[in-house]
Amino acid sequence: MKKITGLVLALTFLHTIAFSQDEDYIQNPTFGVHFIFNDFKSAQAIRSTSLGAALRNKQFGKIKEMSPGLAVNYIHGLSPHFDFSGMLTGSFLDYVYQDGTSSGKDHLLMELDASVRGKMFSNKYVVSPYFQVGIGGSKYKGYWGAFIPVGLGLQVNLFDEAFMLINTQYRVPVTPITNYHFMHSIGLAGVIGKRKTTPKVAPPPPLPQPPPDADGDGITDSLDACPQVKGLAQFNGCPDTDGDGIADKDDKCPNEKGLQRYQGCPIPDTDGDGVNDEEDKCPSVKGVARYQGCPVPDRDKDGVNDEEDKCPDLPGIAANNGCPEVTAEVKKRIDVAARNIFFATGSATLLAKSNKSLDDVAKLVNEDANLKLDIEGHTDNTGKPASNQTLSEKRAKAVYDYLVKKGVSADRLKSAGFGQDQPVADNKTTKGRTANRRVELKLHYD
Repeated sequence: MKKITGLVLALTFLHTIAFSQDEDYIQNPTFGVHFIFNDFKSAQAIRSTSLGAALRNKQFGKIKEMSPGLAVNYIHGLSPHFDFSGMLTGSFLDYVYQDGTSSGKDHLLMELDASVRGKMFSNKYVVSPYFQVGIGGSKYKGYWGAFIPVGLGLQVNLFDEAFMLINTQYRVPVTPITNYHFMHSIGLAGVIGKRKTTPKVAPPPPLPQPPPDADGDGITDSLDACPQVKGLAQFNGCPDTDGDGIADKDDKCPNEKGLQRYQGCPIPDTDGDGVNDEEDKCPSVKGVARYQGCPVPDRDKDGVNDEEDKCPDLPGIAANNGCPEVTAEVKKRIDVAARNIFFATGSATLLAKSNKSLDDVAKLVNEDANLKLDIEGHTDNTGKPASNQTLSEKRAKAVYDYLVKKGVSADRLKSAGFGQDQPVADNKTTKGRTANRRVELKLHYD
């Protein structure tokens, strides 16, 4: 405990000893040479037990049990407290793999790592502890591996030209060919080239004191109409808060940009519809911009505006999207007529007994020029779906053609076939199939 306390006091003392350097000192490119020691025993002891147990049982490797080697490294400052560091090491050793085996002979181990150093103090100070972390690769007996170096170190600044570096790294394997181990190093590093310094600029001579300007708007108090409020020269030092070109003292709406003709206020919007009165064709009635401030029109005056009215020229009801409702009596007559449309079996040829019903349909449609009719053909599931689809289309078209011949305008009619896809009864029974072979007639106004 006494040793740790002494180390802390020593670091605190050294922190106060600074070179006369710039506050933003960044380490110049530096090249170093180091003695290294690879320590596999200590790493194995920590992994087998724990760091505390290894310390208590003195299981750390001794120097004579470590493998020596040499290293070179390059350091380049990134900021006053962070540097890039690259180190290449080489040593001859009998490499111990993660399973505890080895080759039994010494071979060259090459390791290269790139890391970032984080220094406690900048190079302004004599001594700076640092941590580092990075990534590295190794080669041993023709095998390549990868590892992550994590370490702590101490940098001693020798008059800004050279540094003594003491470092311990714990190298964590990424690939199976590498093993956990410590790499201890001590060495010297020197600055490459000339140290970059920031030229000191002499302070400019003091400027003469300007005349008083209490509000700091650049207009002297003797000429400022509003000396306690920052303003603009064009208004004799008075402000224009909303920037509308009208001084606040003359502006009835000083916080809203406006016009001179409205005494600094914006153009009014009497009906509050977002369209100002100067552009609003209905300034007293709330409307929308696309109709120049007027409400959406309702040509047929049925209470449903034209944009939502499917029958904008025909008075209707809101429940039917602005279109009139087909009366129950007319619907009933159409439904009766639809049930009396007959075709030759498997054909789209209308039978003569259908004529009376279709004539009644034509008469109903022609009595109301606004009515429209959809003709929909359906079949049962007898036969192939594709054939049924074609048959349903032809039957609907046959009814369409008949009504056109009876004077119904073609643009008021629409025909479509749905084949066997929309049954209204069970196709497993004769009665159900008969019900499914049908033509539906749907009246509407939209």
